[in-house]
Amino acid sequence: MAAYRLAVALSILCCLFLFFLPTTFSSASKITFPSDSHKVSLAVYYESLCPYSANFIVNYLAKLFEDDLISIVDLRLVPWGNARLKGNDTFDCQHGPGECLLNTVEACAIDVWPQLNDNFPFIYCVEALVYERKYLEWESCFDELGLESKPITDCYSSGLGQKLDLQYAAETNALEPPHKYVPWVIVDGQPLYEDYENYISYVCKAYKGAALPKACGGLSFNQIYEKKFIHQVCYKQIRAPTLSSRTVSTVMSWIQKMATSI
Repeated sequence: MAAYRLAVALSILCCLFLFFLPTTFSSASKITFPSDSHKVSLAVYYESLCPYSANFIVNYLAKLFEDDLISIVDLRLVPWGNARLKGNDTFDCQHGPGECLLNTVEACAIDVWPQLNDNFPFIYCVEALVYERKYLEWESCFDELGLESKPITDCYSSGLGQKLDLQYAAETNALEPPHKYVPWVIVDGQPLYEDYENYISYVCKAYKGAALPKACGGLSFNQIYEKKFIHQVCYKQIRAPTLSSRTVSTVMSWIQKMATSI
């Protein structure tokens, strides 16, 4: 009799275990961490050779990685800017073929190294050279960061880079309101217009989490949307100055090398 009761008890326990097991696993699979649910969306639409885009990335956007500010931000970089589609999947860039190449290179970097900690140092390195007017030396960023260049050249030469460009073009051209210039910075769906350098204040204002990072300390949130600053930008309609013959020759050599790399 004792053995029979033990067997019944074990059977009941097994049934209860099987009943609750799927519910437990299902609930666990839906868990979201509070820090993720409160992240602020930050999108930066830019072009690689616009000096004001380079200035923003190097001297302002890099501050995201100070005082753990990046922990509350979901950053999206879109390297297309003021480029114009011509038809048949071709396009012109505001600052010429060199900008088209570097836009594609940076798009490939985002695709090849999808983690922000991997792609942003490379984009920062390239844009730092643009800021210093040394962008002809952009390939030095591979050695400086200990990165292999082959994944980027493969992306470019395979046609994937052009596909990424067209995807970024579609995203940029679908913006509402339409972008007027670059850098065009958007926080939680709201464009900052010419106050883009003050983006940290907008991020801190939009964050609804419990603990603010140190970078948000001391900001006067009541004046964030009232006080506007005018910063320089690259407007869509203005064409860039003609490049020197040396620069054009170097750029064409890049394009030929990247296009024929295997």
